[in-house]
Amino acid sequence: MKLELSSLTNAVDALEKSIGAMEKFAATLPAAARETMRSGVIQNFEVAYEQCWKMMKRWLETNVSPTTADGVTRRELFRLAAENLLIDDVNLWMEFHAARNEGAHVYDRDTAVMVSGAAAEFLTAAKKFLVNLQARND
Repeated sequence: MKLELSSLTNAVDALEKSIGAMEKFAATLPAAARETMRSGVIQNFEVAYEQCWKMMKRWLETNVSPTTADGVTRRELFRLAAENLLIDDVNLWMEFHAARNEGAHVYDRDTAVMVSGAAAEFLTAAKKFLVNLQARND
């Protein structure tokens, strides 16, 4: 059964657009506007990250076994995704998980800068995951 990937595609596209806007315009904006733009990148990162891991789980349930991903840790979910050639690096995805949690629970400038940096790295991994998912979505 094919998975509907539009929500994941839209989330990754939104992240890419927000990162692109940040890279293009941030240097010319006042500090408050930069912080607002950074917040948008972080929000889009959180949404894209959530869409990715949920889609990994759905793919595993659909293509491996309905109970394969039941109650597993995030590390185990990423390990299963790597075994099934959806992602390459479990540890990298765990770093994204940690960054997502930091951004969702800590509200200071240094953390925001760190999470927005992780978001840029995540974009590459998320796009690759989407390509792998599309190739195996039958």
